[in-house]
Formats: sequence, structure tokens, C-alpha cells
Amino acid sequence: MFGSRSPQGKSVTCIACGESVPRSEAREYDKHGDRWDRRDKEFEHLCKACFAELCQQPRDGLETTLDAAGAGEADRATFLERFRELSETEAREE
Repeated sequence: MFGSRSPQGKSVTCIACGESVPRSEAREYDKHGDRWDRRDKEFEHLCKACFAELCQQPRDGLETTLDAAGAGEADRATFLERFRELSETEAREE
């Protein structure tokens, strides 16, 4: 009915495996969990295989933890350390 906003034949890179795939073979991922607010946004993408493997699990609180760890803002080493610490703290609290 509405068609894609992306140009036909555009390739995207999967944020999980790094493979370049046609946009039609990928799923959008919004790290802030608000994919319906599309204004002025650029989405990251997952290939269908990674999406099926990674996104079909409980994710309660994941976006909050990613934001608190500095996803997209901190350098990789800092982000991973913060994410590990936050995840361990949350696991102890459960």
C-alpha cells in the first residue's frame, strides 16, 4: 500500500554479523525501542537470520541497559565494560 521509503536495491549492513544485504532482506532495528516515531531517524539493520536468532528472546529492560551503558556514544571498550557491569548487577538483583 505505502511502499518502502528506501531506494530500490539499497544495501544495508547487519549490525550483528557485518554482512551487507539488500534492504529487502533485512529488518530495521531501533536501539531506542521506538520504531514508530520515524521522523528524522536512520535505523540500524539486522539480516533476517540474525534477527531471528537475536530478537526473538525476552528483552525487558534491554534498551534501558544499552542507553545506560552508552550505546552509540561511548567507545566500544567502555560500552562493553559498562554493559557487562550493568548486566551482572541486574542478574544479581533478580
